Amino acid sequence: MSPVSRARKKPPQPVTHSVTGLFKDVLNDFSTLGADPSPVDVELLASEVLGQFRELPVEDGDEPLSLELIAFAQRKITPGAAALLAALKVVAETDVERKAAEAGLQVVLGRGIPEPSWADGLGRATAGECLRTGDVYGDESSLLCVFSHGDQAYGLLALLDFTEGGRVRDLVVIDGAADVIAEMREQADADPELVVFEAVDPAEAHRLIADGLAATDHLDEADVSEDYARFHAVALTWCRALPEPALVPEVAEWSETERAAVVEQFVAAGAASGEDADAARAIGALLLEHGVRTDPANPLRVGPEKVARFLEGLLGEEYELDADHEDAVEPVVLAWVQWTAERAGLSETAVDALDEAVADYLSEYTDEDDSPLERYFGDVGDLSPTELADALERRMFAVPSLTTEIDEEEVDLDPTDPEQRRALVIAEADEDEDEQRLILRATIVDQLWDNEPADAWQAAERLREGELDRDEIFEQLIDALENSLLDAETLEYDADAYVEALAEL
Repeated sequence: MSPVSRARKKPPQPVTHSVTGLFKDVLNDFSTLGADPSPVDVELLASEVLGQFRELPVEDGDEPLSLELIAFAQRKITPGAAALLAALKVVAETDVERKAAEAGLQVVLGRGIPEPSWADGLGRATAGECLRTGDVYGDESSLLCVFSHGDQAYGLLALLDFTEGGRVRDLVVIDGAADVIAEMREQADADPELVVFEAVDPAEAHRLIADGLAATDHLDEADVSEDYARFHAVALTWCRALPEPALVPEVAEWSETERAAVVEQFVAAGAASGEDADAARAIGALLLEHGVRTDPANPLRVGPEKVARFLEGLLGEEYELDADHEDAVEPVVLAWVQWTAERAGLSETAVDALDEAVADYLSEYTDEDDSPLERYFGDVGDLSPTELADALERRMFAVPSLTTEIDEEEVDLDPTDPEQRRALVIAEADEDEDEQRLILRATIVDQLWDNEPADAWQAAERLREGELDRDEIFEQLIDALENSLLDAETLEYDADAYVEALAEL
């Protein structure tokens, strides 16, 4: 797929001389169009000229270069000036510019220069179908609108980025729209659970492109393709052939109370418990803030690129996070992804792909040596992303802190080593806890670590839903194990009785 060709001898030259010299080059390009260029070639040439001006710096208070070009052409009584003004009368981006070009054209025609024979064919694109492909999460979408000029069909293809308010990142006009539609359909057929392919109402397509261009144009430094400026003006011109979009109701602002309520729902759904709830609450609030800021119509929408932008914001200190909560970023973000994906009703395949992508982004965000994944697993083995998120939550509940004090110095221990894990259990235990219950506590930590029996973690999750804190949950787990002992000296216990006791918690 490649951009359409244009009827011109050379592309606009870079600015290496005066603006007047640049204007002369533009008039020369239009004077060499020939007697019967296609309307599309003329519109694309005008769009490319205007796109070049978009990339040139303009001092505050100065007149746009497009208006200066129109005034310059109006003073030149030549066929090239008439051709340029006839094109800008249709393709210029604002009403002010189009009206200025029309007035300038009348001046040139009034001095005896004939109007180009092709002028009436400009701005007569006929809108056809609009289609889009995109990821099922709604992060990005490729929107194709088909326009006909006579018997020739062209496609206007826009890449929309909804992680940044639906702005346009790439823009291109192409020949062979049918080939592109076939490619879009093939992509969706090859991966139907991750790629959507659907028709878009033409009025909605008009809104998406116009609003997306406006969103990009308001950025001081927009990351766009090389073709963005080149096809900007013709995109707006052809969009005028689409139905006018309906007025979209303004998105209501989220109050502090509403935000806090959503974050509490997230925490209550199992994001964390006890002291970890503070970190989950803080990071969850930042994730929601990111959604409200970048995706106000659907702040709880979840997608890999949306999460990646959030992590970039954390790294760039766009969002302020207490240093005490840094270690919780990875598990809380994984929990947020699970929670929002479930709310969105994503398929299992889509959730697995989302988990995998987010895990990759998190590994880039977190220093390898400090990553909870590295510290709590060492080697994740064959665990799927979903299993990994669940296991990380379970192990962090079992051993929330990896630091203890030895000889008045803080030391980080390796929880994957059973002996060091028991040292962390001893360091955490209450000084008044008797030796037997301390050993039982360490046993339960090992059970939770290995998820054997799985009934121990299931019981802990039920108790968390009952809003018990971590200490209270451990007391109940220890009681269940203690009541199942067969021998108080060897601490041998009845496994079946223990599982029954856990089921009753």
